[in-house]
Amino acid sequence: MLPWTRAPRTPRTRRTLAALLLAVAAVATPAAAAAAATPTAVTATSRGWNDYSCKPSAAHPRPIVLVHGTFGNSIDNWLVLAPYLVNRGYCVYSLDYGQLPGVPVFNGLGPIDESAGQLATFVSKVLASTGASETDIVGHSQGGMMPNYYLKFLGGAAKVNAMIGLAPDNHGTTLLGLTKLLPYFPGAEDLLNANTPGLADQVAGSPFVTKLNAGGDTVPGVRYTVIATKYDEVVTPYRTQFLDGPNVHNVLLQDLCPVDLSEHVAIGTVDRIAYHEVANALDPAHATPTTCASVIG
Repeated sequence: MLPWTRAPRTPRTRRTLAALLLAVAAVATPAAAAAAATPTAVTATSRGWNDYSCKPSAAHPRPIVLVHGTFGNSIDNWLVLAPYLVNRGYCVYSLDYGQLPGVPVFNGLGPIDESAGQLATFVSKVLASTGASETDIVGHSQGGMMPNYYLKFLGGAAKVNAMIGLAPDNHGTTLLGLTKLLPYFPGAEDLLNANTPGLADQVAGSPFVTKLNAGGDTVPGVRYTVIATKYDEVVTPYRTQFLDGPNVHNVLLQDLCPVDLSEHVAIGTVDRIAYHEVANALDPAHATPTTCASVIG
C-alpha cells in the first residue's frame, strides 16, 4: 500500500488538501500577466484609509495599521473593516507585505521574518506621518501572528500599544492535520519551502514558529487581544490561536454570539461581531458589550 493511500478521504479533507497543493503549484508557476489589475493606494484612499493627511484626534490618538493574511493584500482584506474604523474617527492604514517576484495581488508568501521587517518600515512611516508615538495593529490570520515577530525581535514593542489578532496562527497550524501529509507527497515539502516560504513558516513546529514562541508568547508593554472562531478550518486546532501572558484577552466569537458561523476568512473580512470586539480592544475605556446585535453598530 502506498503511504498516501492512508490519508483521510472525507470530501472536506480532499478539498482542503487540494487547495493547499494547488496554491503551492500556482505560486510555483511564473505569472502569465504581471501587469494584471493590482489594487492601489488610490482605491484605499477613496474609501478613507491610507490617507497620509489624517491626524489622530484626542479621542483616538493612535493610528491603526491593518495587516492582511496569507494570499491577501492591503485592499481586499479590509474592504469592510477599514471603513468601519474610519467611520469611528480613526486614522487607518494598510500595507502589502511578503510579495514574491512575478506574483501579483497575492501577498504574504515571503519569509515571515522579512515580512516583519516590511511592517517595521511601514509603522515608522505611519508614525512619522501622523506624529503619533505609538500605533495599534489589527491583523488577520498570518497578519495577526507576523507582527509578534516585529514586537519581539525588531523593536516593535516600543511603537505598538495594542496588538489585535483575528484568527491568528500564533502557534502555527496543522491545517486540520493536512500538513502532516506533506512527507507522503514526494517533493511537495521542498516545493512549499522553495516557492512559498511564508506558508512553510506557518506550519506548527517550523523553525520560525519555534523561534517566535520561545521565551513566552508576549512582550511587556503591549496589550494583546485574540479573536477566534471555533469554525476555523485553517488555523487548527482553533485554541492554538490564543496567547498566554499578562495583558492578554482571548475571545471566542461563539461565546459572544452562539449563532455566529464565521470561519477563518469571514472573521477577518466581513464579521461585524468580530469588528465590534476589535473596536472594544482599540478603545477599552468606552467598550460596550459584544452580542449578536452588534452587527447593527
